[in-house]
Amino acid sequence: MSGNKYSGLTRLERLMRERELRKSINSNEEAKDGSRQRLLVVANRLPFSAIRKGEEQWQLKMDAESFVTALQEFDVRWIGWADVNVPDETGKIALTKALAEKRCIPVFLDEAIVHQYNNGYCENILWPLFHYLEDPQEGLATNHNYQAQFDAYKKVNKMFADVVNEHYEEGDVVWCHDYQLMLLPEYLKRHNYNMKVGWFLHTPFPSLEIYRTLASRSELLRSVLAADLVGFYTYDYSTNFTSTCAHILGLEVTPKGLEDRGKLTRVAVVPTGIDPDQFVRVLEIPQVQEDMKKLKESLAGRKMILGFDKLDMMKGIPQQFSAFKKFLEENPSWRGKVVLLQISVPTRTDVPEYQKLPSQVHEIVGHINRSIGTPVPIIHLEQMLDYHTMCTLNAVADVALVIPCREGTNLECYKFVALQESNKGVLILSKCAGAVNSLGAGAILVNPLDITEVAASIGDALTMIAKEREMRHQHNFKHVTSHSSQQWAATFVRKLNETIVEAQRRTRQFPLLLPMKEVVDRYSESSNRLLILGFDATLTEPIGALGRRGGQIKEMERKLHPDLKELLKKLSEDPKTTVVVLSGSDRNILDHNFSDYNMWLAAEYGMFLRHTGGEWMTTMPEKLNTKWDESVKRVFEYFTERTPRSHFEIRETSLVWNYKYADIQFGNLQAKNLLQHLCTGPISNASVNVVRGSRTVEVRAVGVTKGATIGRILHEIVHNKCIRFDYVLCIGHFLSKDEDLYGYFERQLQSKMPTKTSLHKDSSVLDLKGDNYFSCSVDLNGSSARYQLVSSDDVVTLLKKLP
Repeated sequence: MSGNKYSGLTRLERLMRERELRKSINSNEEAKDGSRQRLLVVANRLPFSAIRKGEEQWQLKMDAESFVTALQEFDVRWIGWADVNVPDETGKIALTKALAEKRCIPVFLDEAIVHQYNNGYCENILWPLFHYLEDPQEGLATNHNYQAQFDAYKKVNKMFADVVNEHYEEGDVVWCHDYQLMLLPEYLKRHNYNMKVGWFLHTPFPSLEIYRTLASRSELLRSVLAADLVGFYTYDYSTNFTSTCAHILGLEVTPKGLEDRGKLTRVAVVPTGIDPDQFVRVLEIPQVQEDMKKLKESLAGRKMILGFDKLDMMKGIPQQFSAFKKFLEENPSWRGKVVLLQISVPTRTDVPEYQKLPSQVHEIVGHINRSIGTPVPIIHLEQMLDYHTMCTLNAVADVALVIPCREGTNLECYKFVALQESNKGVLILSKCAGAVNSLGAGAILVNPLDITEVAASIGDALTMIAKEREMRHQHNFKHVTSHSSQQWAATFVRKLNETIVEAQRRTRQFPLLLPMKEVVDRYSESSNRLLILGFDATLTEPIGALGRRGGQIKEMERKLHPDLKELLKKLSEDPKTTVVVLSGSDRNILDHNFSDYNMWLAAEYGMFLRHTGGEWMTTMPEKLNTKWDESVKRVFEYFTERTPRSHFEIRETSLVWNYKYADIQFGNLQAKNLLQHLCTGPISNASVNVVRGSRTVEVRAVGVTKGATIGRILHEIVHNKCIRFDYVLCIGHFLSKDEDLYGYFERQLQSKMPTKTSLHKDSSVLDLKGDNYFSCSVDLNGSSARYQLVSSDDVVTLLKKLP
């Protein structure tokens, strides 16, 4: 039966079918091509540690926590710090050669810069901040050290970028990892804007209240947003990031990510995983089976609770010892029947704060073991175990205790689930762990700081009936096996490729960049030139999306870009050039900025006009209805009182409510409410237009647009100067309602009106050919202008080129 192939399916089913179809298409394309996609994986450290065995000999050992197996379907090149000091060139050459056999490319850092970059900015500032710990370097007393560390951070990110650029080939995907390389995406895009760049954070991303205390907050966010795709482990961390960008940078949050001047950075949640088959297979190894048997015999019927963590302040190791002690004190019948085996892997041993932690943990363990007595209830091993031993412990354990106070990616609980197919052990998981969104349904969830709750959960886990253990395990085992590390990598790269395709589609919808050489050449060849220039965001100094420079409000009054003053003076004094500043601003603002120039000023969308040597005149229609203004004004006053840092402007033909300086999210919400009040009340039957701008809401009379007034403005100028224009350059950051200005000139070009020497009212004011007309939007995409410029700085660059 013919018909739609998706007929009869629910929306969810259709989406799933379409997703599978996209995967199939990608797989078929790869099969036809016969090659794997080349992937440059850039991380702080390489996945191999290096030990020097001689002047030109190095031994390499793969890091057990690396995600090498996750990327087997790609043609991977690894770029990262070798994490070893190599002072001599002979050693660097030998190590580079050895790493090349593993497809690794080293970035060599000396000890001095490692101290400032890694031990300083990364571990003493970013890591504590991202984990909600007090930043020890942000105080005034250490401000000098902070700046030196941030300078080192920038230098190292630039070194990484240089290595990537050296080895990059067209079509490569560059995947940057973690907080150590937050500046890298921008450095890469500066070198090659078409480079495919993704960035993934393996730690938590803090809330706005925490992140905004960072001195370099804006620079880091801007750099990360240069990436095409930004990935997070959980939804909470992704929303923290987008909310922070909205508040600090004033960017618009969309369902797909963050948009800045038409450039979309996609933000995605891509939970990582492990290679479950690898852990299932290890249980079949005879030696592992023998070790499991011996371990069970040594336990002699006792239950085993396993903790496997880095010796890290955020892992909650002291809390779990205290909770276990409380459990034994409240349940003395369990003494001698259960043991807590805690494996603590030393980490960040060169960071002062971490050097105190081992002695604190040893003291707690010793106190508990002495107070409880024999057999000792806690066995604490401060060491890294080999792979097979780690698997043996996870397979035999009855309970896994994973209760970090704050955490991004933790794969230990995934390994526990994968290795528990026969034992069906119980996972006790912190509500603050990154894995809670993935494994929370099958785990017992606890607040890691609530010792009473953790102690009670230990009892629940040890006494849980077999059927309940089975159900919980199967739920988590299904997730672990269906969300592997291979799928994590493939999903991220697929999303990145999809983002690139979407960006290319969006770019085709935007105007082309203004061809400056052609503009200048045509200008030089013309006799009577007309320059129509907007004011806001065109002739003013560039400011941030929130109307701030350097993250704060410096001047609320709009002022002419300082670099344009001499340029405008030169242009306005050229007898072949007529300059018109056409703005929505009122007359006072234009008078204040342009009275000293020989030009025409058109205020309030052209409703008022004057030459700077004359008086203001009106081009306003005689029957313009503004009876609605008092009722609209009352609505604007109401919302201004209730929206901090908002204000409204009263003009003769319009009213404008401005919330540029208000909190971005609250301002947007208030703007929606304001529009509802207007449409259901004061303007429901009024002859007005409501124009939504960039953090403004404007109500203006019908017919108040730049396109409606430009004809009257040009007739007045032509009548005054007795000329016809053979060249038009129109540049502005115009609201969509005012882009009918461009339409006026397009219609003039299409009308093919006959040339006449007389200049009566109905004759054409233009002697214009299409090659001599340039319309250009500034800092806008989706404009009806023919071309675009990025900012008013580009306007300065263009006007400097005009002879």
